[in-house]
Amino acid sequence: MRPVHTVPAATLPGLAGADTTAAVPMPPPPGEPLPAQEEDAAPASPGATASVDSASPPAQEPLASEQTSAAAEDDEDDEDEAGGEEGDEGEASEAAANPGVPGLLYTADLSDEELKRRWKDEPQSLGSVSVGFVESGRLVNGVRFPDGGQDWIVVSPEKTYATEETITYLSQVIRAVRAALPDAPPLRVNQISAKEGGYMRPHKSHQSGRDVDLGFYYPTAEPIRARDRENHIHLARNWALVKALLAHADVQLILVDRRVQKVLYEYALKSGEDKAWLDSLFHAGFQSLIRHARGHRDHFHVRFFSPRAQELGRRLAPLLALQPEQNIAMHRVRSGDTLGAIALRYNSTVNGLRKSNHLRGNLLRIGQVLSVPLRGPCTRCPVPPPFVVPPRRLAAVTAPENTLTAGKQEHAAPSAEEPEETPAREEPKPQSPTVVGTPTS
Repeated sequence: MRPVHTVPAATLPGLAGADTTAAVPMPPPPGEPLPAQEEDAAPASPGATASVDSASPPAQEPLASEQTSAAAEDDEDDEDEAGGEEGDEGEASEAAANPGVPGLLYTADLSDEELKRRWKDEPQSLGSVSVGFVESGRLVNGVRFPDGGQDWIVVSPEKTYATEETITYLSQVIRAVRAALPDAPPLRVNQISAKEGGYMRPHKSHQSGRDVDLGFYYPTAEPIRARDRENHIHLARNWALVKALLAHADVQLILVDRRVQKVLYEYALKSGEDKAWLDSLFHAGFQSLIRHARGHRDHFHVRFFSPRAQELGRRLAPLLALQPEQNIAMHRVRSGDTLGAIALRYNSTVNGLRKSNHLRGNLLRIGQVLSVPLRGPCTRCPVPPPFVVPPRRLAAVTAPENTLTAGKQEHAAPSAEEPEETPAREEPKPQSPTVVGTPTS
């Protein structure tokens, strides 16, 4: 990638004595495509840092009025249901630190030969496939979250594509809450993933069909738009939702603002929940299942395990080239990117990039998400290691419930001739389980 050429402003004619903290980009050499340009309406990008001359003086301290404005902007981050995902660091870093688990656990019914044949000839027969990590992944054969009638409201249908396991988990969780609390209003299901996954503004994750934003339960069906949501939510219903998530789904983590955590923790403790169990959920550091994330004061961000879809994604990574229309990578444009540099990075072509993204020229926008067609196996696409879904964190050992649980087998009822006490439900106990991607939020 060719760097942006800069010239200190003070060295330009007629600008002597001007503020030298800015740098003026110079055009690249002839024949090179223009680098990505930042527009006024373009979203900020972590990689879109302005070029500053090394001799420039440090920036002045902000005025009090500017500090007040910045604080107001932070408050707005908490206010918006579609706000940024600042506290979510994804899962790749933790996964890299964990050793892989040998063997196939969730797709053992498919031999390598059968998987290759079905991917090449009938890819839909494989069901949902979660490719890569939640912060750098894709979704194949995603399913849109269905309408929920009286149980839930789908806020943005075009942004609620998920793996089949995620949909099964979430549907049964919400129905369990409604069964226990019939007067609960419909739950607002916000964004999950785009139809084919990949980056979806403004989220850092939500790329592979496993992350779900859920609104809070309030006293009425209408959400209360106050900034201090923790003082307005319906505590009994929201705690019932958290418990249902733990009991009826394989949840990797729940992200929510610490102020909301505080009132839920205190309510659960006063309701008689075991303190040691609550501390393992809220106050166990990196082992906590419920974690703080800035920008999550008005909703729960739930990340589900999708064991079959995830294992399929790992196994299909070297086979994606057999389906040219699926052999793509998603690239978010950053400062200095050009079509040529992106094509070189992914072993693609400039013409292929233009055609896939309906581009007429070379101009790119910072924050723009490009579909990159690949000419062979992707050598830069992240592939998660094998993993084992850990046991669910239940408050106490309870009798099995007569509900369908995604990825779990129901226990058969004892016969009338042999009455016996129903055994407690046991979760799988893998040896040395590897939990993929517990993020350090």
